[in-house]
Amino acid sequence: MSEAAAEAARGPLSGIRIVELGGIGPTLFCGMLLSELGADIIRIDRLHGYEGGDEMEMEARFDLLTRGRRAVPLDLKKPESVRAVLRMVERADALIEGFRPGVAERLGLGPRDCMAANPRLVYGRMTGWGQTGPLARAPGYDINYIALSGVLHAIGRAGQPPAVPLNLVADFGGGSLYLAFGLVSAILESHRSGRGQVIDAAMVDGASSLMTLFYGLRAGGLMGDARGTNRLDTGAPWYDVYETRDGKHVAIGTGERRFYGNALKVLGLEDAGLPDQFDRAGWPLIRARFTAAFRTRTRDEWAAMPEAAEACITPVLSIGETRQHPHLQARNILFEMDGVLQPGVAPGFSRTPGAVRHPPPRRGRYRKDLLHDWGLAPAEVDALQAAGALPGEPE
Repeated sequence: MSEAAAEAARGPLSGIRIVELGGIGPTLFCGMLLSELGADIIRIDRLHGYEGGDEMEMEARFDLLTRGRRAVPLDLKKPESVRAVLRMVERADALIEGFRPGVAERLGLGPRDCMAANPRLVYGRMTGWGQTGPLARAPGYDINYIALSGVLHAIGRAGQPPAVPLNLVADFGGGSLYLAFGLVSAILESHRSGRGQVIDAAMVDGASSLMTLFYGLRAGGLMGDARGTNRLDTGAPWYDVYETRDGKHVAIGTGERRFYGNALKVLGLEDAGLPDQFDRAGWPLIRARFTAAFRTRTRDEWAAMPEAAEACITPVLSIGETRQHPHLQARNILFEMDGVLQPGVAPGFSRTPGAVRHPPPRRGRYRKDLLHDWGLAPAEVDALQAAGALPGEPE
């Protein structure tokens, strides 16, 4: 492999080093994304597992959010472990932590401690409510953050309670992606200025930011507060899901007249004398005709029609069905590792593509050479083991 090819294979974040203080969900996903774009990340796992208990434990190969980077278990309540982490911080561009406000400071690993060891460090903090504000120290989950940011109220059908989505909006969209974006931005700035800073990535902030379009639509009179009555929330019959003859579903999203006209042709309704697409008074009639039409074929029969793509009609697939779709296959969106089907790296890069460089590590196992790579001398590793801060038997 040529030197240029070797450099490209390492990804666009090659050369960036990050210490990740192990957590769950959003913090892990952020670390996964950065590692797959080439960042060298060492994750510090809790020596005695997660607060979630046994229900959070699974066989390592299924723990997909931990893939891509190496890990070492340390007891952060022991001063020897704290000193070891600070030694690693000296070599790092950034640190990620997802504790509640004040916990990292009590451990001796807060921003002031870490930036004293490395003034150019970017210190990324992930919380639900943020580092400040009346709820800063309150517990919470994705559902709570989207409830307060207006997201949850807006999701659902007319006359029904809000529909609870998967925990993608606040945890991973508003949390992981915004922290990753903030970290990369601050690392770029740090390389220019030589000075670090703290990133306060709150899931409630990110979830609110994701609602920017809808704040504008509401202010402009193009969206109301009543869910299920608007163009993008199932209020419009041409932006919804419909049951097919076999009890499965298809999705249709035709917000422009050209695609709506294509959909009418696919459904055999172009000469049905339906009301205008944007005539709200006519939406119930359009919905009734769409409902009847979609029930005349199976989901896969609709999907097989070449005209369906131009009408923005797609099958609603289960996770288990996704690997069979030709578009996902053509783009290599999914791959299998250790017998586990999983999504690959996104986004794509023309010259320095990302890659999944390591499978999920086995919890509680580590390699001594990893600690040596991050600046710890053999005597320091031995001292950690002697203090009970590190398991005595590495891989």
